[in-house]
Amino acid sequence: MLTQKEILSTIEMIDRQHLDIRTITMGISLLSCCDSDAKAACEKVYDKITRCAENLVRVGEDIEQEFGIPIVNKRISVTPIALVAAASETEDYVPFALALDRAAQTCGVNFIGGYSALVQKGMTEADKKLIRSIPEALGRTELVCSSVNVGSTRAGINMDAVALMGRIVKETAARTQERDGLGCAKLVVFCNAVEDNPFMAGAFHGVGEAEKVINVGVSGPGVVHHALQSVKNAPFDVVAETVKKTAFRVTRMGQLVAREASERLDTPFGIVDLSLAPTPAVGDSVARILEEMGLEVCGTHGTTAALALLNDAVKKGGVMASSSVGGLSGAFIPVSEDEGMIAAAQSGTLTIDKLEAMTCVCSVGLDMIAVPGDTPAETVAAIIADEAAIGMVNNKTTAVRILPVPGKQVGDSIEMGGLLGSAPVMPVHPESSAAFIARGGRIPAPLHSLRN
Repeated sequence: MLTQKEILSTIEMIDRQHLDIRTITMGISLLSCCDSDAKAACEKVYDKITRCAENLVRVGEDIEQEFGIPIVNKRISVTPIALVAAASETEDYVPFALALDRAAQTCGVNFIGGYSALVQKGMTEADKKLIRSIPEALGRTELVCSSVNVGSTRAGINMDAVALMGRIVKETAARTQERDGLGCAKLVVFCNAVEDNPFMAGAFHGVGEAEKVINVGVSGPGVVHHALQSVKNAPFDVVAETVKKTAFRVTRMGQLVAREASERLDTPFGIVDLSLAPTPAVGDSVARILEEMGLEVCGTHGTTAALALLNDAVKKGGVMASSSVGGLSGAFIPVSEDEGMIAAAQSGTLTIDKLEAMTCVCSVGLDMIAVPGDTPAETVAAIIADEAAIGMVNNKTTAVRILPVPGKQVGDSIEMGGLLGSAPVMPVHPESSAAFIARGGRIPAPLHSLRN
């Protein structure tokens, strides 16, 4: 039974501390849509998505109004399209992206994820076709998000795929140069991608999932920041306990919404992803949480330790609140989407090298980072390889979502609007990685991958 104090506390978290349900994501299996005729397959894809998700937005809005809980996004994730399109006798996979985009617009969702390929150990012909079509697909669609998994702890790192993705990122930026390379904001390269991630741009519906499923992503950096203000100068064990208790309360709210959406949509409940996903709004920043722990500016010495504490405490609190915590769950550090990160990057304190160190202990990786438009494809690939190595060795999910902005240099900035925010163009090392990337092949999996 909820007490009056708990109810009032939850209302305050929503009204004043930016607590929200960041997304209700419906995962849909498209394996039944495979067809040797690509046009027929695309029609099946459109029909199945619109049939399964026709009420998703309405139900989300009803729950939002009835419970007074903000639900920022309603999204769809689908089976990696490389698997679906493999049955079709076609060289052109872009129509599949157009079918996804059309279905998403019909359903009224914010994004649809799953224009994806899983190539951690090798690439099929279908994988190659899909990856090579990504720049055109993202250039011609509005709501489609794409991801490619290039490594895993079990398989190692597919360096041929890494090299290819370096070129694909550059081509995607060029395709959308009139929008400052915005297509790259819808493209993420993973190591150890998970099958139940509700967050874009990396969401896809894994082959181990049910026919359809509801996953919910909860976000509350502002709530955690507010809670830590009550324990100023306290020891770190007190800080950790405070974050755990706050994460518990946030996750319980997510569980409530997830169960309600599952029941109303007659769709199995999958997971709650408790991720401190920031927004550009003041008071909704992960960087400000770290600074509340005593750092003058996010990115200075001590930042990685503070982030490690935060990420671990968030996970512990979430697991205590629900037996169905999954996805990525932890703290995100997307530069353009966090006003504190933006400020730290503009001051020069937060660099790509420091962000890379921080990704060793947080949920994902180098996220929403703008770099000069003349950054070589090999440098982009090397950045992807570094992040994949961190994920592979540490048995965790890492990713890169990087924007080489055409025509921009260090000191410039780009404005993307909405949740994507703004990004200062950050410097990369000028020394070449071309010979390293040109080797190709596969970086072997670490010894601890053999854990059967």
